[in-house]
Amino acid sequence: MTILFPFAEYWWFYAGFTAFVMVLLLLDLGLFHRKDHAVGFREASLWTLAWMALAGVFGALLYQYTANQFGTVVASRILLEFATGYVVEESLSVDNMFVFVLVFQYFGIPPKYQHRVLFFGILGALFFRAVFIAIGSALIQYNWVLFLFGAFLIYTGYRMFRGSPEDIDPGDSPAIRIVRRLLPVSEELHGHNFFTRIHGRLHATPLFLTLMVLEMTDVVFAVDSVPAVFAVTREPLIVFTSNIFAILGLRSLYFLLAGAVGKFHLLHYGLAIVLVFVGLKMTVLNWAFGGHFPIGISLAVIVSVVGGSIALSLLYPKKADEHVAPEVVLSDNEPG
Repeated sequence: MTILFPFAEYWWFYAGFTAFVMVLLLLDLGLFHRKDHAVGFREASLWTLAWMALAGVFGALLYQYTANQFGTVVASRILLEFATGYVVEESLSVDNMFVFVLVFQYFGIPPKYQHRVLFFGILGALFFRAVFIAIGSALIQYNWVLFLFGAFLIYTGYRMFRGSPEDIDPGDSPAIRIVRRLLPVSEELHGHNFFTRIHGRLHATPLFLTLMVLEMTDVVFAVDSVPAVFAVTREPLIVFTSNIFAILGLRSLYFLLAGAVGKFHLLHYGLAIVLVFVGLKMTVLNWAFGGHFPIGISLAVIVSVVGGSIALSLLYPKKADEHVAPEVVLSDNEPG
């Protein structure tokens, strides 16, 4: 399959898009979230809509450019691939929120500092996603890699059926052991600082430990999500942009849904089905349909499965005696 947007010809777009994203992030932290505060439901809703609208505008511009270069038929396919990749990444990101809740509660991070941690976590996520996508785009040229990625996604989906994000113990993260070997860690938070000096010696704070655990968690999730989007499209540009837009909206979506994330107890089963489906699409289904399973059907299946798992979670809530994922800590008091 011919790549429509090879990096050698579109390096200028990658550079410009990355610069644009960095400007957005600088405006976000330096202007809109300059002061530490707990992000409320209304603010999170507006930001979530804004990031989704921005992704929609990009999709429309991408369609127009592709239509001018390659025709409307190809443009429609590219737009569907972008939308499907965005939905896949955003859906898998919702599963990340279970982990975010657990990590923030484990370290006792007040809500007013959580946005700062997620902001810097996103910077690391952008870097690692770019690395994984570059590696994936280089490997995806070989047909056997497609089957390897597909088998991995099917296996990951099977494991997701067997486990749950609630089973994760943040205290077992290798990130904590690595940081503690390199630096002493303060017992208390020191405002929004990641580092502080105690008796003249540099210490990491619990906020920095939280950031490192979230970064390592995102690397683990990227190992699943990047191949999942490559199952939808062979275009690295589509994989890159759909990943970035989904990650940009992850913080506001977290603050919007974190308080209710425990209600979506069936979501990880739906995501498991999605991973198995895209794994089959990458291997068996593409082969059965002459090399490319219809992207419109793929989008319909993914949206139906994810939406259905959320709806069933709300229709059939957990019983009171079942283990429920912890809610976001609502107190602004710092520990210690």
